[in-house]
Amino acid sequence: MSMLRSGSRRKLTLIAIMLVTLVGVPLIWSCATVNKIKAGHVKDEALAAGRGADTFPAADEDYFRDMDYGVTKDPEAVRKSLDPYLPGISAQEAVARAVKGRNNWIVWTGGNDYFWDKLSYKFSLGTIDLLKTISTHPSLEHGRPDRWYYYGIVNEPCFKKPGGPRKDRFDLWLDERVEGCGPDPFENEQKYPGVKTGARGKTVPVGSYYGYATGIVGLRLFPNPAFDEKAKAHWNAEKYYSDPQYYNDKNLVKPYRVGMTCGFCHVGPNPSNPPTDPENPTWANLNSNPGAQYFWVDRIFVWDPDDASYAYQLFHTSRPGALDTSFVSSDQINNPRTMNAIYNLPARLEMARRWGGEELKGGELDNKQFNDYVPPGTALTKFWDPATHHSHTPKVLKDGSDSVGSLGALNRVYINIGLFSEEWTLHFLPLVGGPKITPIKIADANRNSSYWKANEMQTPDLALFFLAASPPDLLKNAPGGASYLQADAATVTRGKEVFAQYCARCHSSKLPEKAYTDFFKAECNGPNYMSCWNDYWKWTKTPEFKSAIKSIVMAPDFADNNALTTDARVPVTLLETNVCSPLATNALAGDIWDNFSSSAYKSLPSVGTVKVQHPYTYEVSDYVMPGGGRGFTRPPSLASLWSTAPFLVNNSLGDFYWTGSVPDRMKSFDDSIDKLLWPEKREGNMTVQTLSGKTHPGWIDRTPNQTYLTAYSGFLPGAYNALKGVIRHLHPNVVNEQGDIQIGPIPTGTPINLISNIDLSKEKQVIGLLWDIKKDLDKLPTNATDEQARDIFRPLVPKLLEVSKCRDFVVNKGHYFGTDFLPDSEGEPGLSNADKRALIAFLKTL
Repeated sequence: MSMLRSGSRRKLTLIAIMLVTLVGVPLIWSCATVNKIKAGHVKDEALAAGRGADTFPAADEDYFRDMDYGVTKDPEAVRKSLDPYLPGISAQEAVARAVKGRNNWIVWTGGNDYFWDKLSYKFSLGTIDLLKTISTHPSLEHGRPDRWYYYGIVNEPCFKKPGGPRKDRFDLWLDERVEGCGPDPFENEQKYPGVKTGARGKTVPVGSYYGYATGIVGLRLFPNPAFDEKAKAHWNAEKYYSDPQYYNDKNLVKPYRVGMTCGFCHVGPNPSNPPTDPENPTWANLNSNPGAQYFWVDRIFVWDPDDASYAYQLFHTSRPGALDTSFVSSDQINNPRTMNAIYNLPARLEMARRWGGEELKGGELDNKQFNDYVPPGTALTKFWDPATHHSHTPKVLKDGSDSVGSLGALNRVYINIGLFSEEWTLHFLPLVGGPKITPIKIADANRNSSYWKANEMQTPDLALFFLAASPPDLLKNAPGGASYLQADAATVTRGKEVFAQYCARCHSSKLPEKAYTDFFKAECNGPNYMSCWNDYWKWTKTPEFKSAIKSIVMAPDFADNNALTTDARVPVTLLETNVCSPLATNALAGDIWDNFSSSAYKSLPSVGTVKVQHPYTYEVSDYVMPGGGRGFTRPPSLASLWSTAPFLVNNSLGDFYWTGSVPDRMKSFDDSIDKLLWPEKREGNMTVQTLSGKTHPGWIDRTPNQTYLTAYSGFLPGAYNALKGVIRHLHPNVVNEQGDIQIGPIPTGTPINLISNIDLSKEKQVIGLLWDIKKDLDKLPTNATDEQARDIFRPLVPKLLEVSKCRDFVVNKGHYFGTDFLPDSEGEPGLSNADKRALIAFLKTL
């Protein structure tokens, strides 16, 4: 899955350093020193309680059997899907393994409730509180009745709005189970006994290791082991919802912790069988693989949104359905990306097998491979060569960094949402990142985490589930879908011809054989990649390629078992899209995900020089992209394209409609595809200069009003609170009357990423910059106007750009293929309007 965004981390980046500057609390550096001492020597909560991995078997109830087109209701169909990979598998075993895999995806949290609780009270300073996100208290304004509309998260069937405070949940306003639905089998604490530690079994139940259902798919509720008698005596649910003096307190212990599953970010409404009422779907209306396309990150992870909060505004740069996977292990680059759909996995595996392998070394070799779980010589063993240490991996992450094998890629996701956070968060400052980040080692997880080892045992079945349950959602099968497929046969045929000429080279796993033998080979994965890519791209313009690919595309079965992507790493110099996503650093050598990316990825060369525009003057300048893995984007699959708009890596292209109905999906598709193929139709608050010399409207995310970085004093260290009166006297523009830190005002119209992308590795420059900010803030009068704030802020812009980790601010540019916005060097004229319409007619059929 892809995990979460970077809202609070930016707030904390400046607040933490400001505390260093103003108060003399060496927060960042002292924490980093302590972390180095502890890393590799801490046990997870399960192992510390004496629980081994074998005590966490995967749940076997087929509770979600109506989901995913009811795939597990047809054992023979599941057997046929898995037989190519596990010859001779029985229908009974095939279904059993698929069921366990899906249960892992939807209800297994791997102990990450520990992480999300700590994130709330310690690292996000109260900004994030999932216990409030799952509540329906009157003071919260939103809850179960409009949860899909407001949050974009899926209401679990068999639940209803609470009638009031629940006595069985310490008076919290949590969803109630509908009578007649029967129990949630995963709550069975006799079959799935939870980890007994702290207050569990004393003031709170032990519960199940799957927790309790919350009424939201993908979020589970766990008794808090820290909720002892003292915490219970202090607990007041009404104040928790309505009294800031009570809930803005780092010492408040809540009776429950909330855990997150992969399904939270990936389960969505079935495009071909959408719910009549999106707030009340049935299981048959849900699929495990579309991705959370309607997920509002700002509303989910800022429980009390405030337009004047910089943290909220930063979260708000994530369009619905997009989030930053480096949300917690921050790389100081704001990277909202769409949550990946998982379609046609068999085709992607077959394509990966034919791709040249990527060499693994060192800690990368500690990743599990299919060979560890399946009989020798069977199909799944073809993705790992133990002799050469080469892995063949479908690339699901946008930057193509998930290159250590399918199981390693899956297992990394669980850490990213909090599994073994006892160790993971010791390698960086959560939500801040830090000047120095170190890799989490799989070897340490194997030694010290029972949850990790249990997860390793379960992910093979998860992979098998998606091999059996990842077909595309076709428009022709959707209610009323045929009415959108009205183009005549000749138009669709012309669209296929256009697709062959312009699109298939990046958006088809069915390619001429020469593509795999001459270009996508092992020698190309690493330092030689750009040479191989350039040769491939040049070849795709030749009559040889065009003739061969046309024959492939025009075949009646072209779209069958086609991944509709090459999974190749495409250089951003060609795409001209925003460079912040391909500049992500987490998977580089020595960074947090070092063990989860291949040595081949880490040795990729620079893609060259890109053009970026100044966020105020819009002057164009050169930026040389660094190598070592950065600079590339994996083409998205076009499977079910009609249902996946808005477009581009960050969902910035096209209008958003919230219902998930077929008409609304098609309205979004029509608007998005028009803006893709006619760039002049894109929305803008500035003008984009393209390599072709042509211009089109572009969008820079800016603060809509005066904005502040705020940290409530109840969450700050005791040393600060002891001195806050003195600090307020010295710095009244930094500390408000309540003693809360409030840095600002950041003037209206400030590019949000100008602040979010501060590179903490440039320590001396950053500290100098923060000192300048502090001095300038002291000069501002109380209730400063925007113009006064701009006068202070304007001289800081060059310094902010100097320490920026990504200087590209335009979010909706690029991908000009098929248009006349490509540079002359590409030698490809833009399509006529008629050909664009024909292409669109064909794309609707995928």
